[in-house]
Amino acid sequence: MKLAVKFTVFIALAAATLILAAGYWWGSSKSSTSAVNSSGEDSINGKTKGKTKGKTERKILYYRNPMGLPDTSPMPKKDPMGMDYIPVYEGEELAPGDLEVKISAEKIQKLGVRSETVALRELARTVRAVSTVQADEGRLHTVAPRFEGWIERLYVNTTGQAVKKGDALMDVYSPELITAQHEYLVARKGTKLVEGGSLEVQAGMERLAESALQRLRNWDIPEADLRILQQEGRIRQRLTLRSPASGVVLEKYAVQGQRFMPGEMLYQIADLSSIWILADVFEQDIAMIRRGDAAIISIDAYPDKIFNGRVTFIYPTVNPDTRTARVRIELPNMQGLLKPAMYGRVKLASSHGKEKVLAVPESAVLATGTRQLVLVDLGEGRFEPREVKLGVHGDGYDEVLDGLEAGERVVVKANFLIDAESNLRAALSGFGHSGNGSMPEEPEEPGEKQQTASGSSPAAPVSPPQSAIHRGEGIVEAIDPANATVTLAHDPISSLRWPEMTMDFLVSDPALLRTLKPGQKIAFEITEKSPGEYVITRIQPSQDSPDTRPGSNDHREH
Repeated sequence: MKLAVKFTVFIALAAATLILAAGYWWGSSKSSTSAVNSSGEDSINGKTKGKTKGKTERKILYYRNPMGLPDTSPMPKKDPMGMDYIPVYEGEELAPGDLEVKISAEKIQKLGVRSETVALRELARTVRAVSTVQADEGRLHTVAPRFEGWIERLYVNTTGQAVKKGDALMDVYSPELITAQHEYLVARKGTKLVEGGSLEVQAGMERLAESALQRLRNWDIPEADLRILQQEGRIRQRLTLRSPASGVVLEKYAVQGQRFMPGEMLYQIADLSSIWILADVFEQDIAMIRRGDAAIISIDAYPDKIFNGRVTFIYPTVNPDTRTARVRIELPNMQGLLKPAMYGRVKLASSHGKEKVLAVPESAVLATGTRQLVLVDLGEGRFEPREVKLGVHGDGYDEVLDGLEAGERVVVKANFLIDAESNLRAALSGFGHSGNGSMPEEPEEPGEKQQTASGSSPAAPVSPPQSAIHRGEGIVEAIDPANATVTLAHDPISSLRWPEMTMDFLVSDPALLRTLKPGQKIAFEITEKSPGEYVITRIQPSQDSPDTRPGSNDHREH
């Protein structure tokens, strides 16, 4: 029995020893394999880590505007509001769809959004300009004797007096005329005395007489007076100067008894049976005007009358102060109603050409200062801002040279509010930029659902109350009195959260534009006339403007 127990214990110890040996062998093999695998993975991971390290140093393509404006920079910079431009890395360029703005149907209806289809149109435009009446330069005549003399008697002694061709203007006395007449008579008498002489002597005396007569012709002595001298052979002490044309005396410098010198102007006479209308056309409208275009003229002195003419000449220069070019229109004035320096207005019916062009309404274009954008209606409340290249303007439409295709729809009303919301979203995404160029998703209606830290809605300034007054400062870029608009390069307007940009504004009263000029720095006030449409109600020169003066251009709407 004891022997059996001992044998059993021996067997158990042997089994335990065998198990321990097997475990030791398996553990050694596992460690060796792990070491090999670890070494291999290290080499592999070294390559992987190298690649990962390369990705952390990706190439920056450019820096985009934090407000979502279509403006990029190859170098880091700040926008006018002090916000840093956001880097865009290689492979992370924004696709066109990334700039889409989505608005609910309820908000679209509330904003009054309206779209229109882009189509081919024949552009026609009525160009309006201010004008003045001037005398036809080809019908001006000057009385300026070519000899020295004295005025002994005046027959036409008032400015504005009407004269006819050949009417006597004045009697003059000139020693030079008397001497020339005397030389002619002596030469003619000598010709008679040598009639029996040689032919050479006779020819010489005839040349002398003709030379004296030609001198009188060179002094513009009328042929009728020369015939009297030839027929009567009598020297006239006084000569009558006559009007060279029919018309009215515009200027009179002659005074009875005065001495005049050769070439001195004594009268200026204008034939006003046909006159010129000189219209000052803004340079952006010059390309629409052609010679032969019909013109409708209204004169302030005759509000019930309309005059018709045609463009005969477009002047080759532009006034650098007013940025206008002159266009000449000719029309008859047989009744004498139109007088030089009268003020009037001109409508020029011009056309782009017979061929139709792709065009969008002017209200669809958003000016950002350096580029033009439109909001393309993609349907289902989605809108995409797109840059376009514009051509000529006409009939309330802009020609589209690039950026759109026929059949697409663009927003023509409340587009500014949509663009403002788009910029706001871009600004919010810029604050939360994660470094990979992605934009965090915003609620579908940020103006209703998303709240800022202060509890206010970020979209609230986009649609302020109509009675709100917003103030800003800017520089006058262009003035269009005919359409009561002014183009301003304004600073950021904090009450509307508008960035710095160049925009066209309507003015509530055209009188606000009277004393403005391009380059002038001004302060202004605007109110919202209708959703998305702001009107200037007050303008005054800025304090640091060189044009600042007490009471200048300080108008307020009543």
